[in-house]
Amino acid sequence: MVSPLVKAIAFAAILNAQPGAAATATGEEGPLAVPSGQPVSFVEMIWDQPGGGLVYRFRFLAPQIGQKVGFDSAAADMEFLCREYALPRLAEIGPQPRQIIISLSDRAVDFGVLDSDAVQFFEAYRVENGGCIWEVY
Repeated sequence: MVSPLVKAIAFAAILNAQPGAAATATGEEGPLAVPSGQPVSFVEMIWDQPGGGLVYRFRFLAPQIGQKVGFDSAAADMEFLCREYALPRLAEIGPQPRQIIISLSDRAVDFGVLDSDAVQFFEAYRVENGGCIWEVY
């Protein structure tokens, strides 16, 4: 089994191969423009196949969530990031996922590690007709 870190580095390499892409092998890139205007930067992309199928997790750093940016504004940003950031990269990644998860965190947090001081927002979307459809749980 390939580790999530190796997968994230491979994805960053795919991004680097695309004209105009700014990602590096570590997943660093400049701030992304989102509807709320908060500074958001790409951290990593991880994929896995839990029981229901392939899932791509796009993780972003958003230092203002929970302080200057509330959940409603962050939710609009996550939907935007799914549609404008994740979807265009699916063709370069390979197999189409059952679900895309967009996460925002106010600080760097290792995937799967609990940090009770961190503010983190997550939204799940299914890909349908070229768009991101919010999954309600």
